[in-house]
Amino acid sequence: MNVQGACHCGRIRYEAEVDPEKVALCNCTDCQVLSGTAYRVSATVPAASFRLLAGTPKVYVKTAESGTRRRQSFCEHCGTPIASSADSDTPPAYSLRIGPLAQRALLPPRRRQWCRSALDWSQDLSALPAVEGQAT
Repeated sequence: MNVQGACHCGRIRYEAEVDPEKVALCNCTDCQVLSGTAYRVSATVPAASFRLLAGTPKVYVKTAESGTRRRQSFCEHCGTPIASSADSDTPPAYSLRIGPLAQRALLPPRRRQWCRSALDWSQDLSALPAVEGQAT
């Protein structure tokens, strides 16, 4: 599936080919902190299918407890997370964040990972009242 993405302020724009079967929800504590919420949803795409159309993401390199280094790319102006990749100038793949993609509604997660780090309250939100717009 061809997808188009853009950061919140529009300075970074990109496109890629996403396999909807490769969309995952990650509950790890790094994803919780880096996304600012309970989990992150991403799609892994081959580097050859990712095309940056405008802007240059800022990069932060996160070193995991295992020693693995991952580049976290985001818009330096609005802070929108764009992707992560191996700490390499030529990574084999990118893990695109679903939120900035125009087609995000068509890309539900197909699996969950790092479930032992999941926040209990985030696993079933169906009992919460649904309010259109901001609740007061």
